[in-house]
Formats: sequence, structure tokens, C-alpha cells
Amino acid sequence: MTTGLIYHERFLDHDTGPVHPERPNRLRAIKDQLYAVGLWDRLIHLSFEMADMAWVHCVHEPSYVDRLRAACSMQQPFIDTADSAICSASFDVVRLAVGGALEAADAMMTDRVHNAFCALRPPGHHAEHNRSMGFCLFNHIAITAHYLIERYALERVAVVDFDVHHGNGTQHIFEERSDVLFISLHEDPAHLYPGTGFAWETGRNDGAGTTMNVPMAPLSGDDAYQTMFQEKVLPALLRFEPQALLVSAGFDAAEQDPLAHLAVTGEGFRWMTVQLKSIAAQCCNGRMLCMLEGGYDLKSLAESVAIHIEVLLAED
Repeated sequence: MTTGLIYHERFLDHDTGPVHPERPNRLRAIKDQLYAVGLWDRLIHLSFEMADMAWVHCVHEPSYVDRLRAACSMQQPFIDTADSAICSASFDVVRLAVGGALEAADAMMTDRVHNAFCALRPPGHHAEHNRSMGFCLFNHIAITAHYLIERYALERVAVVDFDVHHGNGTQHIFEERSDVLFISLHEDPAHLYPGTGFAWETGRNDGAGTTMNVPMAPLSGDDAYQTMFQEKVLPALLRFEPQALLVSAGFDAAEQDPLAHLAVTGEGFRWMTVQLKSIAAQCCNGRMLCMLEGGYDLKSLAESVAIHIEVLLAED
């Protein structure tokens, strides 16, 4: 299989400070691990530029975009919440990250690659249409889902989010739409940020039934995730028959991660990636685009991303 990679050294310029968990060393650790296990040179390194702001404005209110641009230019330390640290370079970095995600979508849809992994900073799935939350500035995966529908006339796009935190921004952006199926597996929101993503949240109005939340009890590990995939996630995807599969690939459900209380291993992430790749093969000609979200223990993050990419590269 040919797997595209979105990575840029400028992503390291998003400076969140010396003690912030979402720090540049996350990408450095991933890059070092991909080199160490011989995967870096097997990937198709895609070239990309900053996104056209028209696509950002399709998902985010222009007033929020303007606030973020101004906050960065004035070198404010954060936007909307102290968790969402920024610096003077952050606006250009996040615009470049969106550009990378859209280039990966183009490469996938024009058969230049079978699938792709976007090693993006900052992450995106908490970003709401009108504000930043939880380290996230722009919602890359939501912008990309909308882009695929508008640019390539797709009728059904699925987003699966296995980050340990609920993808509140992605859900809220699409919860009234029937053309995007959003499935999130995350630690029970009664125990973990952002406090949304209960099982009863299933979409509204035209989007009723196209949101699925699968809260996981604290200390859940590989077996619990496999059960939920087999009983809920995979059947829902097969019913929906997506024409493209997007994955919010957060690796902070790892047992070593300091920001949550789950116990997924590298082999657990491998199993989930295999299942999602199989769905993509069955439903959408293998079109599967994965975007880095969380993961804050550097060792487990780097190892899990390498396992994830190894599966993407493997022949079916």
C-alpha cells in the first residue's frame, strides 16, 4: 500500500511553553521512532501549503478566526482557555496544518496514495465552530470532512475518533447533518474532560442517529475496546457505507498516558487500525485518512503511531 505522510518542521514552531503536555517533542518523538523502525522512508511525503481560508470559514465562524489571528499577532499566551496555549507563530502553523490535511485528502481522492497519516500540531477535535478548547485551534478533521463533501461531491463521510477525550468540536459541527457519521470512543465523560460524549448524544434534527458515542469505563483496555468495536462501531460503519473514512487518531488511551485512566496497548491500537482499514477496503476503495490528535507520553505515543502507520502501509 502507498501511505502518504503530512509532516512539516514548522509544526514545531507552535510553542506552548515548557510544561504544556501538547509540546513540539511529541512530533520529534514520532519522527525519531519512524526513522528507528525504518518507516520514515517508506512513506510518500506530501508537499503542501497553508490552507485557503475559505475552507476554514466553512467550519469556523470568521469572527473566531479573526480573534485567533489577532491573539497570535499580539503574542497573547492563550485563546479562550488557558489550555489552548498560543504564540506568535500559531496562526500560520494551524493554517499550514489544515493545508496538509486537505492535501492528504486530495492525494487520497486522486489515487496518488491509498491512505495517509497527518502528523499535525496542534490537534483539532476539541475546536468548536466559534471557540478554541483543549489545546485545539482549528478542527482539521471537520474541515476535511466538509471539504471532501464539497470538493468531491461525496454523500457520506465517516469520522471515527478513538482519542481518549470526546471529540466535542467534531460532534457539534456535524450533529445536525446526515452526511457525516461521527463515532467517538472515549473515557466516560463523567470522569474526564470535556464532560461531553454520553451515549444518549446521538445527533439532532437531520443528523439524528448519525452520532454515536461509546464511553469507556476507567481502566478499560484492549478487550473492552475490541468488544465495543465488534458490537457497535463496525456494524454502524457498515450500515452507513461511507465513501471516505477519516480517523481522529489520538493515542492517549494508552496505559502510560498521564492525562487519562485507560489501558490500551500498542497491540490494541494495531487491532483497531486493522479493523478500520478493513472497513475502508470494504466501503470506500481503501480511502482512509488519519490525523494525529492526543497522546502525551512520548514513548507510548511514538510506538503507537509507528504501529498505526505500519498497518496503513501493509498489503491487505
